[in-house]
Amino acid sequence: MYAIYAAGIDRDDPLSVLGIGDVEAKPTPEEWVDVDVKAMSLNHHDVWALKGQALREEQVPMILGTDAAGIGLDGASVVVHAVIGSPIRGDETLDPKRSLLSEVYPGTFAERVRVPAQNLIPLPEGMGFEEASCLPTAYLTAYRMLATKAGTQAGDTVLIQGAGGGVSTAAIVLAKAMGLRVWVTSRDTAKGEWAVSIGADEAFEVGARLPDKVDAVIETVGEATWDHSLKSLRPGGTIVVSGATSGAMPPAQLNRVFFLQLQIVGSTMGTAQEFHQLLALLAESGVRPIIDRTLPMDQAAEGFAAMIGGTLRGKIVMTR
Repeated sequence: MYAIYAAGIDRDDPLSVLGIGDVEAKPTPEEWVDVDVKAMSLNHHDVWALKGQALREEQVPMILGTDAAGIGLDGASVVVHAVIGSPIRGDETLDPKRSLLSEVYPGTFAERVRVPAQNLIPLPEGMGFEEASCLPTAYLTAYRMLATKAGTQAGDTVLIQGAGGGVSTAAIVLAKAMGLRVWVTSRDTAKGEWAVSIGADEAFEVGARLPDKVDAVIETVGEATWDHSLKSLRPGGTIVVSGATSGAMPPAQLNRVFFLQLQIVGSTMGTAQEFHQLLALLAESGVRPIIDRTLPMDQAAEGFAAMIGGTLRGKIVMTR
């Protein structure tokens, strides 16, 4: 099967082990169903797989990808929910054995992907495959952080650390659609200006003193922004953490946490139910994912290089 896959593991030069071409897919459960993939989108998870952070040597070759949209059962247009697990208290992300596509089972960067039937989410009328393929990881993660974990409501102020990242970009457009006041930070003035152009109310330098305290912080950067995140919260406010790209071991500042009664909440991906809610928000608001560029599968290395170089403004989509 023609696919984009991890041919090996290389922490220092991940592009050297990126395979594009025919590869045999690993087996999946017999009851799973096929999706004819039409569009797929790139995430940091795919780079981490090549570096050995999401895959082990004995697992390669492995077809990469967590995000895809295409044609499923009975010719229906669908987007693929990437979390493979049994719901625990109604939440499949709490399954201790849960995985994402491309970790245990083959991923979405291929002509076809096989998934459990319940992982097929019907595509809303008016949404194309390329837009839908952006949703399963970055946009679902951002939606869960904002709608489920942050405890915000319309009119609240949310600070999004690190404008330009995939989840951060998704959080900006979704938070605006939810009626929140959106502040962002960036070390790059141009990225801050771009964030304002897509919906942020104001952009600030990383670490800058803000005009007011915020109700919630969307934190994906980690060590480099953690101190600022804590200091930016109002008493009783919430930091929602779904990543730590700059390092995972910042000072805890427990005295600030307990004295101001701050809440620190972890968040990973989202549920199928939240995916349906995300699609409903997009349909109601008219908001669509922001796409940096669209590439054919055989030019996937360009997309990986752009992600590694940090030059993206939106999602990289690949099509068959």
